[in-house]
Formats: sequence, C-alpha cells, structure tokens
Amino acid sequence: MREICYKCFRAKDNCFCKYIRPINSGIKFVFLMHTKEAKRQRTGTGRLASLSLVDSEIIVGIDFSQNERIKELLADERYYPMVLYPDENAWSAKKEGFKETLKGKTPLVFVLDATWFCAKKLIQKNEWIIKLPKLSFSGSYTSIFTFKKEPSAECVSTIESCYYLIKEMQEAALSPEEDISSLMSVFKAMIRFQLEMENARIEGRIPNTHAKDFRYTKKKEVPSYLFDTDSGNVPSASKSPASAEKSALIEKSDQL
Repeated sequence: MREICYKCFRAKDNCFCKYIRPINSGIKFVFLMHTKEAKRQRTGTGRLASLSLVDSEIIVGIDFSQNERIKELLADERYYPMVLYPDENAWSAKKEGFKETLKGKTPLVFVLDATWFCAKKLIQKNEWIIKLPKLSFSGSYTSIFTFKKEPSAECVSTIESCYYLIKEMQEAALSPEEDISSLMSVFKAMIRFQLEMENARIEGRIPNTHAKDFRYTKKKEVPSYLFDTDSGNVPSASKSPASAEKSALIEKSDQL
C-alpha cells in the first residue's frame, strides 16, 4: 500500500509539498469549497493555494449562511470582507479609492472553489456572498492550465487567481513584498504530472484508471515552461482591457 502525505493528500512518491512555500500575503483567503469538489478533488488548485497561503482557510459545504466560522469572520473588525468575483464595478488593487476603502483593515477574500455549475448553486444558496464588495483584477491574464480545455482564454484557476491578485496588491503596495513564485511552481508541477500521466496511459505504460480514458488517444505536449518550477515565470499574459471583466475567478472542475 502506498504511503499518503497527509498534508497534500497525495501519495508520498508524487507529493507536491516540496514545491510549497509559506506565503504571507497580508490577505486572509477563505476558500468556500463545494462538497463535490472536496470529495472528488484531493488536490485541487484551491487546496494547493491554501497550503501555500499563510492564515488561509478552507470551508466545505453548500449552504454557508449559518456557518459559525463565517459569521465570526464577517463580524471581525480586523477584516474588510470581499468576494473574488468578476464584475465591471469590482474593486481592484489599482482602482482609485480602494486603499482608502480598506481603512487599514486586512482584506478578507472569499474564493468560490467549485465548478461553474456548482459555483452558481453556491451563490443561489448564499445570497450574502454576492452582496459583499467584489474584488477582481485590473489586468487580464491567460491561464497556463493546458491539461484541460478552457471555456475561454481569460479563464484562470483558483491558484492563478490568488497569484495574480497578490501580485497586483504588491504592485499597489497593499501586500508585503514577498516572493510568491512558489504558487506557480506547485501549479506547474501539478500540470506537468497530469500531462505525463496521461501520456503514460496513452503509451500503455500504466493502466487506464477512469472510464473515459479510452477517449484520449493523442499524446499531449509538455510545455518547457512547466519544468521551470524555481520561479513563477509564466507565458506573457494578454493585456486586452476588454477581457479583464471576463476573467474567470471561480474555479471550474475541468481546471482542477
């Protein structure tokens, strides 16, 4: 029987923890994880992000309206609560007046970690979420998640959302100047592992493990930048302002 790492919940022989570094972002991240994601995804990008971000939390459920921990956080005067969500009126680190709105409080950022379908269900069940001030990016970014097909080029995973949010907060002097490249390092390691395992299945070196594996018969290229896990460097991001509002800040299951 294979030994399990009880930190990242992967087998120790392919554990991602060696890429994880503690990051003090100055932001309190709370990942609201749908129960289906918690059950199906032992190492989704939301979980990997939480392992990296100091003082972050994962709360699993569907209806959080009576969750005592969330009530406690919302009532804590140290925090300014927001939800990471694309909206034309959303705050961003570079938006005029944002720093003054925080009034020196620590940003408390709720992140919906679910499929698009399940994220809509979370919003339906938790009206308080959408009533919170919204937080988004001022820039537009392209995901490096090549393992799965994205609905659009602007869709980014949960861990990328956290990375780009912190990066913009740092540029606006609203987050400590700290190396956050390990967020992308562990993400790259996860993508590389998934691509290599799929190619191994296609080549017959390991058995199929899922009912739909037979559909995938063409090997996928493993991009060279996925081996650069010593830095957070990623391919150049799109700079189209028009696509910024469409940045997908809610995790999808085909991105996990």
